Amino acid sequence: MSTLDAALSVFRAIGEETRLRIMALLARGELTVSELTQILGQSQPRVSRHLKILADAGLIERHREGAWMFYRVSGAAAANPAHAALIGAVGAVGEGTDRIVARDAERFAQSRQARADLAAQYFQDNAAEWNRVRALHLPDSDIETRMVEMAGDGPFDVFVDLGTGTGRMLELFADRFAQGVGYDVSHEMLAIARTNLETAGVSHAQARHGDLFSLPVESGTADIVCVHHVLHYLAEPDAAVVEAARILKPGGRLIISDFAPHDLEFLREEHAHRRLGFADEEVRNWCAAANLKLERTETLSPSTATLKKGDKQKLTVKIWLCAAPAGVKRLRARSAA
Repeated sequence: MSTLDAALSVFRAIGEETRLRIMALLARGELTVSELTQILGQSQPRVSRHLKILADAGLIERHREGAWMFYRVSGAAAANPAHAALIGAVGAVGEGTDRIVARDAERFAQSRQARADLAAQYFQDNAAEWNRVRALHLPDSDIETRMVEMAGDGPFDVFVDLGTGTGRMLELFADRFAQGVGYDVSHEMLAIARTNLETAGVSHAQARHGDLFSLPVESGTADIVCVHHVLHYLAEPDAAVVEAARILKPGGRLIISDFAPHDLEFLREEHAHRRLGFADEEVRNWCAAANLKLERTETLSPSTATLKKGDKQKLTVKIWLCAAPAGVKRLRARSAA
């Protein structure tokens, strides 16, 4: 398709009232088909037809999450100066005083609030259990400070967070990456992560549904992969490390934070921890099997002075920094040949 044909396709796609309203909404943030139908007051088949036209023109992109389909402004379109200017102009329409557009904006806000309310309720229902575990180790802020220092200043093109949970790692590293994505299998946690990212103004990161043993990510694409307090839930944590290594660029880094070995059995019985911490040698062996080098290890132990009455043990947190060899792509290419 010629440049002129491509431009005409874009203008035809956006030159219709409903599609213009859709673009103005997606300029505010990603939405599901269901949310769009509620905001626009139109049938799902009609909205889906308009979305297909916009997607075919390269203006929006979609991803499926179970039975849901999410839509957002296309990253490729946002990177194209001409398309970015057009999308900016559409966004300005969304900030205007037109009655229909203003009503769409109100319904968008209501949709966001409903999503936030659901996420808040889930968090409230589970907060007591999470807080009990957090009380057993150093404050999260201390752990996070050390993780950021170990990862380096960046800038990183692509940051991937496995088992993203509330999206905290995406928020924490937001000033160091150009594009971030967090994967989780829990739809409830993804709702929390999306709400938190929106509240924090982190528009260059997304929360996506994904199995961290089989990520929907091309090999060799990530500068940094983060696995924060996730491995102890897994039956095969070594397989997760292998998958993380697969998506690292040559010279990319994997940062893991988890617990040192401990004997707090109640975490297994009451909080679904499959593993009671990991030794350095075990992590070193995982790295070797995944063609990674364990470059640095940090141990963060709480003071015994912080033990509360009745506590027999506190949790020691470990942070492991691993690196992919710079020549990993060339080695794989020769092997494949």
